[in-house]
Amino acid sequence: MTITVITGANKGLGRETARRLVELGHTVYVSGRDAERTERAAADLGARPLLLDVTEEASVRAAAATVREEAGRVDVLVNNAGVSVPRATAQDLTADALRAVYEPNVFGPVRVTNAFLPLLAAASHPVVVNVSSGLGSLAINEDPSLAPDYVPAPAYASSKAALNMLTIHYAKALPGIRFNAVDPGYTATDLNGHRGRQTVEEGARAIVAAATAPPGTPTGTFTNTAGRVPW
Repeated sequence: MTITVITGANKGLGRETARRLVELGHTVYVSGRDAERTERAAADLGARPLLLDVTEEASVRAAAATVREEAGRVDVLVNNAGVSVPRATAQDLTADALRAVYEPNVFGPVRVTNAFLPLLAAASHPVVVNVSSGLGSLAINEDPSLAPDYVPAPAYASSKAALNMLTIHYAKALPGIRFNAVDPGYTATDLNGHRGRQTVEEGARAIVAAATAPPGTPTGTFTNTAGRVPW
C-alpha cells in the first residue's frame, strides 16, 4: 500500500491528483487548512483528511505526527499548496507582497518536507513531488521561443524559481529520496481565476506521473508538454 500526502488538496490540481491516486490504490491524505472543507473533500474522494496549514510550523508538525501515528511512513509527498496573489509588476512589487507569496510557495514546502523527512526515510522508495511552473524556469523565461507570452508576475515566478532550486539541492543532499519538480502547464484553477487553457484532469497528469514513476526514475522535471522542461 502506497501512503501519499498531498498539500492543498481540497480543490484544483491537488484534489484531482488525490482522486487519481486513490483510483490507483494509494492511501491518500488530503490535507488543507480548513477542517470542514478538508473532511468533505476526503470523504468525497475516499481519502483521509489531514489538517495542515503549510504556513504554520505547529500545524505542519502536528500533521506529520498524525501520519506517523496512523501510517508510520510516507511513500509520496506532493507539495502542491500555493498562491499566486497578491500580484504586482516588478516596479510595484514590495517586500510584503513578495513575502505573502513566498510563505506558502517556498517556505511552506521547506516546512513540510523537513517535517516529513523521517517518515519518507521509513519508505522503501520515497518520492517528493514539488508542484512548480514553467514561469519559474530561467531558461524558458530567457528564450522568447519557449515563452512567447510575458507574464508580469515576478512574485509568483520567482517563488517557483526558488522552489526549483530547492528541489535540486534536496535531491543532491538526500539521494535516497527522489525529488521531482513538476510543471502542470497553464491549468484552469482558482489560482488564475480559471483562465488556464487546460482542465485539472489534464494538468494533474504530470503530477500523477511523477508520483507513480517507477524506482530508478531520475531526479528532474515532469511536464505535460513534449520534452524536458529546463530548470
